Amino acid sequence: MQRRQSNQQEPDNQNIMAIILQSLPEKAGLTRIEYEGPRIALYSKNPSYLLQNGQLVSNMVNTIKKRIVVRTDESIRHTEQECRQILDKVMPHEIGVVEAFFDPALGEAIVFAKRPWLLSQADEDFDNVDLAEKTGWKVRIRKSPRLLSPIRKIYEILGANSTERVRFYREVGNKIFRQQLDETAEASLITLGGFAEVGRSCMLLSTHESKVLLDCGINLAAKNALSSFPRFDISGLEMAEIDAIVLSHAHLDHTGFLPALFKYGYRGPVYCTEPTLFLMNLLQRNYISSVGQDRLYSESDIDEMVIRTITLGYGVVTDISPDVKLVLSNSGHILGSASSHLHIGSGDHNLVYTGDIRFGRTMMLENASWNFPRVETMIIESTNGGKEDILPTREQAEAALASTISRTVGENGWILIPTPAAGTSQELLLCIAGLMKNKKIPETKVLVEQVISDATSVHEAYPEYLSKELKQQILSSEESPFWTESFASIESEKLGQGPGIVLAPSSMLTGGPSVMYLKQIAQDPANKLVLLSYQAPETLGRMIQDGAKKIITDSKEIALECQVEKIEGFSSHSDYNQLVAYINRLRPKLRRVLVNHGERYKAQNLASSINKMFKIQTQHPLVQEAIKLL
Repeated sequence: MQRRQSNQQEPDNQNIMAIILQSLPEKAGLTRIEYEGPRIALYSKNPSYLLQNGQLVSNMVNTIKKRIVVRTDESIRHTEQECRQILDKVMPHEIGVVEAFFDPALGEAIVFAKRPWLLSQADEDFDNVDLAEKTGWKVRIRKSPRLLSPIRKIYEILGANSTERVRFYREVGNKIFRQQLDETAEASLITLGGFAEVGRSCMLLSTHESKVLLDCGINLAAKNALSSFPRFDISGLEMAEIDAIVLSHAHLDHTGFLPALFKYGYRGPVYCTEPTLFLMNLLQRNYISSVGQDRLYSESDIDEMVIRTITLGYGVVTDISPDVKLVLSNSGHILGSASSHLHIGSGDHNLVYTGDIRFGRTMMLENASWNFPRVETMIIESTNGGKEDILPTREQAEAALASTISRTVGENGWILIPTPAAGTSQELLLCIAGLMKNKKIPETKVLVEQVISDATSVHEAYPEYLSKELKQQILSSEESPFWTESFASIESEKLGQGPGIVLAPSSMLTGGPSVMYLKQIAQDPANKLVLLSYQAPETLGRMIQDGAKKIITDSKEIALECQVEKIEGFSSHSDYNQLVAYINRLRPKLRRVLVNHGERYKAQNLASSINKMFKIQTQHPLVQEAIKLL
């Protein structure tokens, strides 16, 4: 046990307010200072002054060591109708405004346009500061996706609950910026799920001041409740004790149980990237609609989660409790996926939870970030942690996919590809569109389940989270690189005459549309089931991958006469070599590595390899273990 020692004391709450007031001249038009969750919001009747004098705000941030945002005072905001009229007059018609959403809690107007890049070619008089002056709202302009419905749902929830959110932000800020009660520097981790297994990722970080939950998923492949959900029963944790929940990405094995916490009384903040909020909302609603009466939670529980989610960008230092700071970094797994760097105490310990990670560029995403300033403990995944888990190159994988598509289409067969709704699906859409464009496969219909289409629209709306090339492509053209005339959205439809390609969740055939389509193609040898994703033990996908010739669905046995092919190389997870290379790249050297998110033998193998290669203390815990970090 030790006492925190800090060379630079951060100012207390009263000093923070005093510093801000002393730093701002009267012309700033400051009306009040409010906590906005982990931020300090400056409300102004003259926001253009603060927005144009950004260095003034930057100097305050450097002094008080807290995030500051400029907000427009409600008294200067035009009504939403008036704001739309002003935007219609001021913004060039050529940009093709599709819809504007308003967030009264933040005083923001989010405008979606078909051709936002034309704004850079507009008159010099046009800028966002000018828009704030004319409308009284901070205006954000985004590229409109092909489908706006997944985006609209979130803004409807946020707008309808703006008063509650303002109260919530203030309450969260008071908890974050309160004086610390205990200066003892201790930290521990309790594994609640996702260790020596894939699914229900969840762990609890505890200090004397804070309890922070990292992910909160479900195991869709589990056969019983004890294996399906995080083991909160062994933690003795009350919902009111949790200071914050941090999410790595949107997949249900990392977020699927989260709304259940709100069902049982959690009312604290959830931190994640903006795309993760949109994607997890989509996946959770799709999940409860597919399980019927057995659902864990309701749509209103998901609404409660949305209201209390605070989105963060990559690389932003954010206080999430009195003694924990958070920085999210790209993990390269899916859109908006993040590794979490948690700075505990006054530099006492630095923990990085990689989440699911891809240390290698794909068509869609940049390589995972690795240049953390300090890391004492790292929690790293091991989905492909076995020494045999060496994936082929993307070129080899694409060639194998092109070959199997061409052969099956030539035989008028259907190709079913079970895939996650977000992540590999969008990578596949890019790949198939490119193969058709380059004449490497014949033109054929591609049927895409609606939930995948909706998730793809979120990708189109957040190009800044994609690879540099893809971002540039989206922001300079009305055409979507994810969609061609050969693609069509469907919703659990009966397949007609082939040939064609079907993309449908779930990727492991644990339920959902992919199983329904498998039943349709199973008994025709001209058809083909292509497995691209990881198949967890005891799932239907793993059984078929291991050679099963008969399947049982809806209590009926079906002979599997269609062709089955496993194609590797499209994984959104790092392979064994990439995981080792990631550890090798980190500087300064780690003190401890904890391996999670992998079958037990893969976690053991990766832990053993890291220990032998790098002489780092390495563990591969099971669920329900407590680990002292500090």
